[in-house]
Amino acid sequence: MTTIARGEPEAAADVRERARTALNRARDHLIGRQAPDGWWKGALDTNCTIDAEDLLLREFLGIRTEKETAETARWIRSQQRADGTWSNFYDGFPELSTTIEAYIALKMAGDSPDSPHMRRAAEFVRDGGGIEASRVFTRMWLAMFGEWSWDDLPVMPPELMYFPRWMPLNIYDWGSWARGTIIPLTIIGSLRPSRPLPVDIGELRTGRRPEKDTSLLSWASVFNGLDKALHVYEKRPVAGLRRAAMRRAAEWIIARQEADGCWGGIQPPWVYSLVALNVLGYDLAHPVMKRGIEAFETWLIREETPEGTTRRLECCQSPVWDTVLTMVALGEAGMSGADAPMRKAADWVQDNEIRGLGDWQVRRPGLTPSGWSFEFENDIYPDTDDTAEAIIALRKVAPPGTDARVDATVGRAVSWLVGMQSSDGGWGAFDADNTQALCTKLPFCDFGAVIDPPSADVTAHVVEALAQEGLSGTPAVRRGVVWMLRNQEADGSWFGRWGANYVYGTGAVVPALIAAGVRPEKPCIRRAVRWLETVQNADGGWGEDLRSYDDPSAWSGRGESTASQTAWALLALLAAGGAEPAVERGIAWLAEHQRPDGGWDEPYFTGTGFPHDFYINYEMYRVVFPVTALGRYVQRIEESDP
Repeated sequence: MTTIARGEPEAAADVRERARTALNRARDHLIGRQAPDGWWKGALDTNCTIDAEDLLLREFLGIRTEKETAETARWIRSQQRADGTWSNFYDGFPELSTTIEAYIALKMAGDSPDSPHMRRAAEFVRDGGGIEASRVFTRMWLAMFGEWSWDDLPVMPPELMYFPRWMPLNIYDWGSWARGTIIPLTIIGSLRPSRPLPVDIGELRTGRRPEKDTSLLSWASVFNGLDKALHVYEKRPVAGLRRAAMRRAAEWIIARQEADGCWGGIQPPWVYSLVALNVLGYDLAHPVMKRGIEAFETWLIREETPEGTTRRLECCQSPVWDTVLTMVALGEAGMSGADAPMRKAADWVQDNEIRGLGDWQVRRPGLTPSGWSFEFENDIYPDTDDTAEAIIALRKVAPPGTDARVDATVGRAVSWLVGMQSSDGGWGAFDADNTQALCTKLPFCDFGAVIDPPSADVTAHVVEALAQEGLSGTPAVRRGVVWMLRNQEADGSWFGRWGANYVYGTGAVVPALIAAGVRPEKPCIRRAVRWLETVQNADGGWGEDLRSYDDPSAWSGRGESTASQTAWALLALLAAGGAEPAVERGIAWLAEHQRPDGGWDEPYFTGTGFPHDFYINYEMYRVVFPVTALGRYVQRIEESDP
């Protein structure tokens, strides 16, 4: 494979021609993937805990079949690393709890603990402290099967349902995804179910207990003390209050089941809601349970392999996100609203605008509903990120004043976005002012983000959308710009909350600042450009390993080149200008690594669910962002050609 060394860029004319060719192939590839109804959707790959917990859920409910188990086990085995472990992302470090859950699933499928792949996994688990050192959620699953004591788990009482909204730790202090997970877990932790696990996992135990933070002046000490008090209360809760709280929690859960049967459009609240309702006495024939279980079938990916059929469950589905990003990409590639794929997609997007009530209204009660969610069905939780990109996408089809329906839709969405701005000037994804850091200190919360504070990438997308609508001079946009400038890293980059990581944040913020009127020669822009030039790989591409969330000093902007991350860097450089050698080399990398069908290979995970803990490989990222970058590059060279 040919690579381009620093200081030896290809001839500009050759790069330009290759860019045009790559853009045309990729554009055609995208058009060919459109669904008849007008949407696009790629697969979302995560880690094997999703599949292991699917089998555990089915075992708990008594519906696990041999066929499902065998197909899922094939997928889990295919993801095992040579050292016998499982990771949370491609080429990542071994992860203890993920390995424990995958091991249990394979043992349920009949894999012998004496087989080499199982022995290696069990040795890693024991060396890492055994199930005793696993995260709270893993031990909660073990408790549901009698393999861990409920007494040794943190308590989250359902009485939280009665905390007023001004009180710390009320349910709306949690991020939407955490709220939907924790409420059913309060029921499960109160009723303490214990059903038999069909296999013995004694080989994963060490008998050692993990050390606790015993320092007197720490949040851990404070909340460990609170947890001890709650354990005492759990032995004799106020009976009437406990029953009423669980009833209110159940009503809350049922009211938030989506039309397709899921909860929140993501796996954790869906799974735990089914378990909670089941232990409350809802049998499998109940309509809520029946819809919830049947809906999993539409989230499954089955593939044929030499070993047989594999079965895996998507943790989430992204048709709205994939569709609006594809519309933006095709618009940058030269397609107009008169082209059938764009018109069909615009109709689908407008039909999926959310006009109903949602949890976001707790903090913004007077705001008229609008917006879009990530998924096919998630009408309670529209998010600002999807909404911003939907506005940008719809304007690729119909500029202001050319389509009354688009104008009306965009107008509602803009008003909703402005109203969702947090008090500090930034935007979170699902809620405004969801910044109660106290939630993160609880011993219950040892996995994943549990609050939804403003982030640079989301704020950038919103500012870019509002600026496109001519609102650059408004207080909302000015405050958003100030928020982004305040949150620039010392090296010139921006942290990426929902994508990996500093390359993603910088690739979002720089175009937004330019769109909002920040001049390219300003120091904040030049510092970002210099950072991107500094971290460009020798092959001309950009990449950033997910370890940058844990160790930014070593990994910020560092990693194997990928198509999506190369495109993010290019979007920033193209917006800022003045980095021609880096741009030419990045464009050449995209052209060099394109597949014959117009797409790109990208095994690396570049999407983020929860920093430090949960990551996503978006199938569409490897195409839509390169098309957007190539399209903007081609536009620029065509404008500059005589």
